Amino acid sequence: MAGDRTDEWSWIKDSSGWIPPVIDTSRPSVARMYDFYLGGKDHFAVDRDAAEQVMRGFPDVAEAARANREFLVRSVRAMAGDGIDQFLDLGTGIPTPPNTHEAARQIHPGASIAYVDNDPVVMVHNRALLASDDQTVTVMHDLRDPATVLADPMIRSVIDFGRPVGLLMIAVLHFVDVVSAPMITSRYYRELAPGSQVAISVGVRDGIDPEIVAAGEKVYAKSNAPAFLRSVVQVGELLDGVEPVAPGLEDIYRSDQVHIVGVRATRA
Repeated sequence: MAGDRTDEWSWIKDSSGWIPPVIDTSRPSVARMYDFYLGGKDHFAVDRDAAEQVMRGFPDVAEAARANREFLVRSVRAMAGDGIDQFLDLGTGIPTPPNTHEAARQIHPGASIAYVDNDPVVMVHNRALLASDDQTVTVMHDLRDPATVLADPMIRSVIDFGRPVGLLMIAVLHFVDVVSAPMITSRYYRELAPGSQVAISVGVRDGIDPEIVAAGEKVYAKSNAPAFLRSVVQVGELLDGVEPVAPGLEDIYRSDQVHIVGVRATRA
């Protein structure tokens, strides 16, 4: 969606001049489906129908989503504990407490956060949540266009890339194709100052029945972001340019139906 005029809506700090984006309810949104898994209320019938189809093949997907959210919070707290006080959250999704800024500010009360997503519902809810927060911005971009994201003046108003940054890509890279994803992540890494840290979580196909994987991907193919589950080896390709920190690549959640791995890494 980079370059679309809707991107500009997220830049307007004066809410009196902001025009809410048009929300497409004709097809499922992966952000709204994830909100449904987490027990939220910001979804429509088309999202619930798709999510329920996924849950028939992956009955514990809601539990996996909660485990993934816990990984986000642990990662932010660990980064903040290492002195990082500014975070770039790519593919943030619909706000679900504790959010990145809440977790970070438990350690650094003045922490700054830039949220990035390309879903209009995310924009609406983040604007409402953070309307009076001068140290947090939400911008509407597609993370697959790192040049546009990194050049955004609103992001640069709260993020100083000359200092360490906490870069978050939580439960979003399985919506980026396997070939493009390593090139995209590497572009973000090159922008990071030494001492920056990265947290990634992504769904993988290792240990899952191929028919179950195919059924889930078929549902997401009809959404606004097709899913591409990868192997654990392919997850390693997303770390070119950073070094994992203990405990390295870990299972965030694993069952016969769902396998999510996560890793925190540092930019040397």
